[in-house]
Amino acid sequence: MNSDSVKKESNEMSGKKTIRLPHVYILLMIVMLIVVALSWVVPSGEFARVPGPGGKPVVDPDNFSYVTEGVKSISLMDFFSAIHLGITNASHIIVLLLMAVGAIYLVEKSGAITAGIHRLLEVSGGKEVFIIGVLTFIFALLGAIGMGEGGLAFIPLAVSMVTALGFDKITGFATAGAGMAVGFASGVLNFYTTGVSQSIVGLPIYSGIGFRTAALAVFYLITMIYITRYARKIKDDPDKSVMAEEYKQQLKEAKEAGEREVVELTFRRKIALASLAFVFVFQAYGAIKLGWGLPQLSALYIIFAIFVAVVTKMNPSQACNDFAYGASRVLPAALAIGIAASVMVLMSQARIVDTAIHGLAGGLESKGSFVALVLIYLSVIAFNFFVVSGSGKAVIMMPLLGPLGQILHVNQQVMVLVYQYGDGFTNYIWPTSGALMAALALVNVDYMAWIRYSWKLFVILSTVAFGLIMVANNIGLGPF
Repeated sequence: MNSDSVKKESNEMSGKKTIRLPHVYILLMIVMLIVVALSWVVPSGEFARVPGPGGKPVVDPDNFSYVTEGVKSISLMDFFSAIHLGITNASHIIVLLLMAVGAIYLVEKSGAITAGIHRLLEVSGGKEVFIIGVLTFIFALLGAIGMGEGGLAFIPLAVSMVTALGFDKITGFATAGAGMAVGFASGVLNFYTTGVSQSIVGLPIYSGIGFRTAALAVFYLITMIYITRYARKIKDDPDKSVMAEEYKQQLKEAKEAGEREVVELTFRRKIALASLAFVFVFQAYGAIKLGWGLPQLSALYIIFAIFVAVVTKMNPSQACNDFAYGASRVLPAALAIGIAASVMVLMSQARIVDTAIHGLAGGLESKGSFVALVLIYLSVIAFNFFVVSGSGKAVIMMPLLGPLGQILHVNQQVMVLVYQYGDGFTNYIWPTSGALMAALALVNVDYMAWIRYSWKLFVILSTVAFGLIMVANNIGLGPF
């Protein structure tokens, strides 16, 4: 009997009703329908585009006009065609995910991951919380350098390690997901938010890194307190898990598995695990120092897959079959990323993105700095529901937020913080985040279970982040 059946049977016996959201595809199509409805009430408009840093076009905040010519209503065929276009637009991310998960499955197939987890259990007595802290820190570093979708393939590994330590899957997912969230939001070396935003408003790239690093330390500390309190609570009482029935079934299966033969960590398996750790680090180096994009990261995983097959003496044809099978397991998650991108396809066709930003900018010019910062922060959070892409949203919003900051006498560095904090945390809450929904699907964690667990954490983090914004504003964080 699978965990869903156990949960359903338990709820029926107790008379408890659980709230379950529709499948992620249905949920995303509902959001697409909301965009269609908005296209009928929000007038189409657009800003003129001018060459920005590096020749990339950015909006001219002083040149907005409503448009009627060339605006096409979203037809039934347009609606469903947007799914194809969304998947196509997200193809680079999807291919990376397929290559990475396929390659990592070869490591799993070799027995190296199972053997490594057994060895971890041998040395983890009394150190479980410390191991969670280290894993969370590693994922926070990945997020801090802007590795969003690039870190997805490693989330199942984190969940496997944390569940092997005796915690539930939510704890494992939080170790990776919340870790990446605080890193990505902090924007220490995140080119997609900090780098793009600072270049648009004329700040030196990665200036203010000291403040951002200190903020990351604060976010990490809050996250670790939250995760460890929950982890200790469910260890003492499994019924307090947000996935209680599945967790108890997991503990039962783990006890039975403990009586089975332990997989030996051979020399070849050690090499496979060491090479996996190397790839984990080298992809970050490639992205920062070598200017790698998603195609180069995909190539890295293909090379890694070949290396693992050779070093573990796999049959070449069987290795290819295993690679394809591993990649196939992530296809539902990959499609979620593509369908989420369809939301932006429809908004672009309706040409209502610029209209929303124009309305926001116009409504804030008469406000004081504190009220304006609150409203801008909340607006970025809300806008992130529809436009999840950090760099894409920066190109749209920062040319407007920059001049708005000048009007309100708010430093440009502070406006960048408002943007990156408003963008970063909600990437791991909004159901329109393809990366989030893909990550949950990868480890079979229900979205509502994740929300029940994490909403307080993200409210706390978002509140503290705004407090840091006000600190930055009050100290005149520069350069301007």
